[in-house]
Amino acid sequence: MPIRIPDALPARDTLQAEGVMIMDEKTATRQDIRPLQIGLLNLMPNKIKTETQIARLVGSTPLQVELTLVRIGNHRSRNTSEDHLISFYKTWEEVKDRKFDGFIITGAPIETLPFEDVTYWDELEAILDWTTTNVHSSFFICWGAMAAAWHFHRVPKHTLPRKAFGVYRHRNLNPASPYLAGFSDDFQISVSRWTEVRRNELPANGALEVLMESDQTGLCLLHEAFANRLYIFNHIEYDSTTLAEEYFRDVKSGVPIEVPHNYFPDDNPDKAPLNRWRSHAFLLFGNWINQVYQTTAYDLERIGEDRVKGDDAHHSAA
Repeated sequence: MPIRIPDALPARDTLQAEGVMIMDEKTATRQDIRPLQIGLLNLMPNKIKTETQIARLVGSTPLQVELTLVRIGNHRSRNTSEDHLISFYKTWEEVKDRKFDGFIITGAPIETLPFEDVTYWDELEAILDWTTTNVHSSFFICWGAMAAAWHFHRVPKHTLPRKAFGVYRHRNLNPASPYLAGFSDDFQISVSRWTEVRRNELPANGALEVLMESDQTGLCLLHEAFANRLYIFNHIEYDSTTLAEEYFRDVKSGVPIEVPHNYFPDDNPDKAPLNRWRSHAFLLFGNWINQVYQTTAYDLERIGEDRVKGDDAHHSAA
């Protein structure tokens, strides 16, 4: 089954050109099945680019998925038009009474700020608490993952002496995990961050299981059984050219930046970069969607009904 997104969303044409199956809203309403309800809280400045990246990965599943785009209510975007936000996004206030099978929270270019100094931190904390009771499985990305790890477990983030920037080899630490089904023993992932979370500061009770790690850039993917949470600190969702765009942007602005590691052929920015992480991005998101489908409740209203803070029981499909 294809992904269901608004007919006029700009990402639609891009995804169709790539062969991603898109279902129009009229056709979707005729199908006698319950699509998975996936929410995307998009904190990135270029919302159109990010929503396309996520929709591409979520839409690769054979299941029908309905994607709801969500934004922070009290934060005004400087890089995305208000018309686009009004047309395609809901504020969290508008969706907080709903239940979701899956919910994704992206990164944001504010990672060196203390969490409490982020202008929308109070609202984000409320959203994170809400995911415990209203979302079957959450997927936190980069800064979103660091924010969630701090909020739920007080795992601190640390500023790096230089940016972790490029494509790095990672190790599969639990081949038996359903989230890593089909993964190689090692693989490459796109990395772009100024901060890190450290293994020795994870909860001593083992609540956060390390699934992926790099010898060079550290922790990558964590799994938390309670509330079915995934935390990924790197950008497996990036397009082939995203690191190049970040690099040339910083060069143009005079920001000190090194050529991304293992990205441009021969480390030559004049050469087109090679995408070495795409297949594993599709694998990871496909595995996540499959797990959501197999374990979520058919009745959306049952999601989170037996979750109590501190209880590690989680809800399974009827």
